[in-house]
Amino acid sequence: MMDKMILGRFIPGESWLHRLDPRAKITAVMYFIVIVFLANNWVTYALLFVFVLSLLFASRVPFMFFIKGLQPVFWLIILTLLLQVFFTQGGTTYFEWGPIHITSLGLMNGAMIFARFVLIIFMTTLLTLTTSPIELTDGIESMLALLRYVRFPVHELALMLSIALRFIPTLMDETEKIMKAQKARGVEFSSGPIKERMKAIVPLLVPLFISAFKRAEDLAIAMEARGYRGGKGRTKFRLLSWRFSDTFLLVMMLIVTALLFWLRT
Repeated sequence: MMDKMILGRFIPGESWLHRLDPRAKITAVMYFIVIVFLANNWVTYALLFVFVLSLLFASRVPFMFFIKGLQPVFWLIILTLLLQVFFTQGGTTYFEWGPIHITSLGLMNGAMIFARFVLIIFMTTLLTLTTSPIELTDGIESMLALLRYVRFPVHELALMLSIALRFIPTLMDETEKIMKAQKARGVEFSSGPIKERMKAIVPLLVPLFISAFKRAEDLAIAMEARGYRGGKGRTKFRLLSWRFSDTFLLVMMLIVTALLFWLRT
């Protein structure tokens, strides 16, 4: 399962989306998460899916990477869908048993929430797959630059977020290796009673924490060896440059927003 973790991974490429300014991509993703809640009928959701799938196609990243991005949160999506289906009342009632009601409104709400999850995960996955950790750090730092005037550690926060994002797939890969080693010793993680499976996770956590601390220590030593002393007085090798394509992306977002308001019921 761990090899299915896509969040935090970067796939190099030469597509239009890869070349965009990270500030434009971060702004577009944050804005999209807001406007996705404007959709309230199937026409508006179809519009959002067409827009998102167009961006996925433009990224030239294989579509299976985005499907894998759904798998780590698949059960959370299913749980949310079932809660909506079973406990939302309204419309035509198809089944009723105690507090459980399956109605037309519940089915519609469940399907729409499922669509929202998919859209948001696709967009956030697109951001990490087409933007390197260094670009993400530079973009976040630039967007929060005004906070420097109130002595907020902008550079350190951006670096911390970038490292945390980059460590997600690294720790997942490490977890997979430890699980394979434990399985070779006869430990079962996917079968047996839930109580026994919970017990089997404990010996998995100890080496994982040790490995995480070791990697963090190695990273700290490497940064000190290269003379890292925080963001004060540091210059940049790569300078961010806002281009017409970045403005075009944000204009596209505004056009989608206008269409959403027009198509809402």
